[in-house]
Amino acid sequence: MRLTVNGVEGEIGADPATSLLRVVREELGLTGAKYGCGEGECGACTVLVDGEPRLSCQVTLAEVAGGAVTTVEGLAAEGNLHPVQAAFVAEEALQCGFCTSGMVVATVALLGRDPDPDPGRVRSALEQHLCRCGAHPRIIRAVQRAAHSGRESRAVPVEPVPPSDPAERGAPFDLTAALDRPYFNLMSDGLVSVLAGQAPTHEGARWGSGGAFLHVGGTGGVTAFTGKVDGGQDNRTALSQLVAEELRVDLSRVVLVMGDTDFSPFDVGTFGSRSMPDAGLELRLVAVAAREGLVELAAERWGVGPGELDVRDGVVLVSSDPSRQVGFGELVRGRRDIREVSGAEVLTPPDLWRTAGLKVGRRTSPAAVTGSKLFPSDLVLPGMLHGRILPRPFAAAELRSVDLSAAEGVAGVQLIREGDVVGALGEDPDAVSRALGMVRATWSEPPGVSSDSLAQYLRSHLRTVEGWGGAQSEVEGDPESAIATSSRHLTASYTIPYIAHVPLEPRAALANWSGGVMTVWTGTQRPFGVRREVAEALGLPESAVRVVVPDFGGGFGGKHSGEIAVSAALLARRADGPVRVGWTREEEFTQGYLRPAAVIDVKSAVGEDGSLLAWDFLNINSGAAALRPPYRIPHLRLRYQPADSPLRQGSYRALAATANNFAREVHIDELAHLVAEDPLQYRLRHLSDPRLAEVLGRVAERAGWDSRPRGNGRGLGLAGGLEKDGRIATCAEVEVSPGGDLRVVRIVTGFDCGAIVSPGNLQNQVEGATIMGLGGALFEAIELEGGRIRNPSLGRYRVPRFSDVPPIEVILVDRTEEEPAGAGETPIIAVAPAISNAIFAAVGRRIRSLPLAPGGTIGGGSWPR
Repeated sequence: MRLTVNGVEGEIGADPATSLLRVVREELGLTGAKYGCGEGECGACTVLVDGEPRLSCQVTLAEVAGGAVTTVEGLAAEGNLHPVQAAFVAEEALQCGFCTSGMVVATVALLGRDPDPDPGRVRSALEQHLCRCGAHPRIIRAVQRAAHSGRESRAVPVEPVPPSDPAERGAPFDLTAALDRPYFNLMSDGLVSVLAGQAPTHEGARWGSGGAFLHVGGTGGVTAFTGKVDGGQDNRTALSQLVAEELRVDLSRVVLVMGDTDFSPFDVGTFGSRSMPDAGLELRLVAVAAREGLVELAAERWGVGPGELDVRDGVVLVSSDPSRQVGFGELVRGRRDIREVSGAEVLTPPDLWRTAGLKVGRRTSPAAVTGSKLFPSDLVLPGMLHGRILPRPFAAAELRSVDLSAAEGVAGVQLIREGDVVGALGEDPDAVSRALGMVRATWSEPPGVSSDSLAQYLRSHLRTVEGWGGAQSEVEGDPESAIATSSRHLTASYTIPYIAHVPLEPRAALANWSGGVMTVWTGTQRPFGVRREVAEALGLPESAVRVVVPDFGGGFGGKHSGEIAVSAALLARRADGPVRVGWTREEEFTQGYLRPAAVIDVKSAVGEDGSLLAWDFLNINSGAAALRPPYRIPHLRLRYQPADSPLRQGSYRALAATANNFAREVHIDELAHLVAEDPLQYRLRHLSDPRLAEVLGRVAERAGWDSRPRGNGRGLGLAGGLEKDGRIATCAEVEVSPGGDLRVVRIVTGFDCGAIVSPGNLQNQVEGATIMGLGGALFEAIELEGGRIRNPSLGRYRVPRFSDVPPIEVILVDRTEEEPAGAGETPIIAVAPAISNAIFAAVGRRIRSLPLAPGGTIGGGSWPR
């Protein structure tokens, strides 16, 4: 069939019933249109067909034959970005970028029929598009910017190029002593500065860092290496800014290599908001060491003291005579120097930063808006086969029997069974899926728990866990007696459901077995942990496994484990070559892990003057993160008790801090009401952290707390929290109709994470976390029936869309006297309690369970006027 794609007409030999998405990706090799859901619910696969936006996963080749198809790759012309692409870059209207190509294409179509849309029309046009990272406000601004920019465009920026792999593979760098690594086999001659770090000393160790290293080459370019990865949080840009700052070079000269287990320093994982405090510090140290080494080389060259020299813009110069200068490249050309961090390096104070601390563009934006950014699910190798693994019906299901006879009749498909693993691989991905669907398997039965019985199930299935993750208990004073003897006390329970991470890119891995080495490209937050998983599954030493992590399409704590990498590796070894495995959207829900459900019991008491007297807090199942309150309470007991979860659960953005902060901040609001005190002032008089108090005060003032609406369906609520050395405060204004319909009118949120490294990206992260928190607060929940997930699709599991996102105002507190803290997680923890407290202010109804408004309506029906 004939089809014109991006102006080029050609014959397509695929079956007419093949989806257009499959044709452009697999037949034409155009990866800008993404597989996100396969059911027409996410918009990531949008292309133009004769100028109209179409969801290519829902359109067959036969339906568009003879038409003109334009993908995102066809928009840039003659080396210039299309005005829409340029506007998305200028507004930083993306995070991971997986949804961006679909958004860009849809915007081109929108502006073609409506040259000047207002924000409401933009939201309506993009309603079917999901941005799980939460860049919605920026996307709206980008669309309007493009509408007002005419035909002005901008040149496509050149992306920094990482070093190529060496011709011969040696031992992974993290398994080689820091000063013995063959740095110059990987890179050109030059100067290397290295911080050795220390890997975990035993299997169960949670923390440990292999440090960092940095290379200055003969061209004056700088390449830095870290074990951290980028799944949309853009630590790539922020960390590069810190390197450029300490080395005094332009940011464009810095390349950051991340998450490659052959060459990156060991890292336990990109989680816990540790990129800035850990990797940021390490990269600053190696950059300072390199700068000092360059100064010493220049001092030797000129016979002067290092104190007489300065470093600016990639050159070393004599302070008293700036005309005497030499570039980095000239200084190191022909040398092979390795310099180890001494520990005496002096970092540049944040108040003197000239590159760090500035708003700069996201380094991967141009590739994302043009479709040239390759995510793990886009990668291809010559001779690659497609593979799939038979999914389990629920997390702990055990395979009882399997019949492969029907599936064995599918031509071109090889079936594999290794223990409980049943897989299929072949050249045609549709045939592979068809064969796997013909496998007849019986599994063990799940626990008979459902959503309405989940809380009681968790209470009755407590379990003992040894070591990390086990029960925790902390007691100060005598809370039991204080509560028993107080005349004013409060007892309440709060429940939090399982929710899903829903990264827009479903998990994918490409594995290649060659020369006794298994190489896996995948999106994971723990590349070294996944290397260990693959090695153990295949019975290989870790030195024979390499895991490479391209920037990937979102994780939010959900891509820690390595099952997709293990699946691809098992099939690749069987195929003796490259195999790519990708989860379907349903598998992303059912085979991955979830944010834990929680039951939280709180007992409290207040003194005669209303002050906090006692606090007894028990979290069942979800975790101990942020268990300690930021308030002064003389008698308290804090407990975390693990339970036997009926569903697979694991890390999620901010871990259990969201659940614990929800229960705590709603309960504090209830106590303020109990003693008839203003909720803001009640918090302020008990807070033990002045930085959190300042953020709360600034947010309340901006939100108009003193003149806030109260009752008659309109209310303003607030909440705060301290987690991972960040301070967050959120005010939410809501409107509740007489029938109980809930609308979030606006959100004001403030954040203090110490010195700000990348202000544009920080604001983007706070907005994204707020929007993600909005989903968990209002409507996200896994529906559980008979131990099985009943809503494993984007059509049945609702995440925030454009119509759900209210105006969001962000206040950033830049504390240059403090070290930078991470920002990806803490901003999510105050959203749900602020909305719950706002509902109470609006209609006098206290909601202690999430989600607050499934279906858009608060529980319990209408409220009285």
